[in-house]
Amino acid sequence: MIPRLLNRSFIRLAKIGLGLSKNLRVTPVIEIHRQKHFGSQLNRGQSKGKKRHEFREVKSNDEENEDESSDLMKTLNNLEYETIVSSAMHVSNRQIEQEIFIIQPYIKWGPRKSNSKPDHQLNEAEALIRSIPNWNIAQSVKIGVDNFDKRTVFGPGQLENFKAIISKSKNTKNRITAVFVSKGMLSRHQKLSLEQDFGVPVLDRYSVVIQILRLHATSAEAKLQVAMAEIPYIWTQMGDLDSKGVAKGQVFYTDAQKELLKRREVKIKEELQRIRSQRMLLRRKRTNKNFPIVAVVGYTNAGKTSLIKALTNEESMQPKNQLFATLDVTSHAGLLPCKLNVIYMDTVGFMSDIPTQLIECFIATLEDAMLADVILHVQDIAHENYEAQKKHVESTLEDLFNKMSDDHQEGHLPPVINVGNKIDLFQGDIEQFSEMEVVSSKTFSGINDLLQTLENAILQTTKRRKMTIKVRSGGEESAWLYKNTAVTHTEEDPKSSEHILMHVVISDPTLQQFRHKFIGS
Repeated sequence: MIPRLLNRSFIRLAKIGLGLSKNLRVTPVIEIHRQKHFGSQLNRGQSKGKKRHEFREVKSNDEENEDESSDLMKTLNNLEYETIVSSAMHVSNRQIEQEIFIIQPYIKWGPRKSNSKPDHQLNEAEALIRSIPNWNIAQSVKIGVDNFDKRTVFGPGQLENFKAIISKSKNTKNRITAVFVSKGMLSRHQKLSLEQDFGVPVLDRYSVVIQILRLHATSAEAKLQVAMAEIPYIWTQMGDLDSKGVAKGQVFYTDAQKELLKRREVKIKEELQRIRSQRMLLRRKRTNKNFPIVAVVGYTNAGKTSLIKALTNEESMQPKNQLFATLDVTSHAGLLPCKLNVIYMDTVGFMSDIPTQLIECFIATLEDAMLADVILHVQDIAHENYEAQKKHVESTLEDLFNKMSDDHQEGHLPPVINVGNKIDLFQGDIEQFSEMEVVSSKTFSGINDLLQTLENAILQTTKRRKMTIKVRSGGEESAWLYKNTAVTHTEEDPKSSEHILMHVVISDPTLQQFRHKFIGS
């Protein structure tokens, strides 16, 4: 049986030009395959379990999905669409050198005034530009405005000053090639008016973030979500024809281009719904396997991936000091002090002043965080604006969870553990952080305390308990407990040489199964 299976698989793999390791793997029955959704095998550190192995093929059937994947890639890599998105958003997959003039507007007073100081907002705008290769900051300024509702955003005097700066740069080596107005999303009329005044392309935060996401999206799933995020923006930039057939807007689309956008939107939505369904199935499987889920969320570049690496000792993880480094929700196995296996979900980072529809395009993957057993909210306490970042993440989580509740979920957000990261970079009194777990993912300071706090939360949320069970040494009961519970340690029974004491972490349903199987009979 096995040789025939191997032979058929080798032939199939040879036909589609893939190596054996991608589609066929010898794996213990109790393990879950290390597919894309699982960053490491789940039984790491587990010493006992079934020894029987079997050959299994991974879930995806490349031979059957080859045509479908090819069609999807054609949709994503359509040259005509690239022309449309370039004209509407000024984004490109090519890394062309740019000299950017950053203008950070901020509302001076009133209910729409930001919680972040203008200097912090400007620093974040500069960090966004620095995240893009070959994009340089020619000059940056912050400017107070009464509101963002004006057709040109800025007052006449401010506009003239900006136009003079751009004009003066034309005779220098740092000639300004684009202006970044660091506001969530400019209206079509605002963008058109500013580009006419400045004579160069104008970008807002939405389009700059899309440029960063395009560069960081490597998997088909991430590319789909970024592609979906582009489409609402493109529609907002669409202009109409006047009575003489002249385009009134910044971008005018032909009927063929509009049809292309509609087809693309439908196709991507279908694929994202399919991904959402697959993730729902994977969550059910994880639930059946009884693995607790820990979602790790936070502001972009707060150190989420670094924290997971510190909690799991997973050497393959490579944290990056850049904005939006993580786009795919990836899973990583960890072990709590009580020897209970858990799965850490690494998620895409949040950022303030980004339209909700951009974040909502990642709902297919962020659902994993919303439906976790416990959430670790990672905060960069060394950042001067960490309090505003914390509030933004909390409000975004609530908004996303409410949207999921409107769709098909009910209930409340999972328990949240606040984690103050980068304590090694913090200058000040750490006593102010007494209500959170303070750690350093770099030096591992506080990691053990965080693990213990996380363990307590997991046991309470998943209704597990620590208990000691007396069983016969080498008997069927001990083998069953090793398979179905987390065995912390064992010791000889001082009252009986034929028995051992097994210290385990066990859920109520599993305890009932044990009693029914070994005690009730």
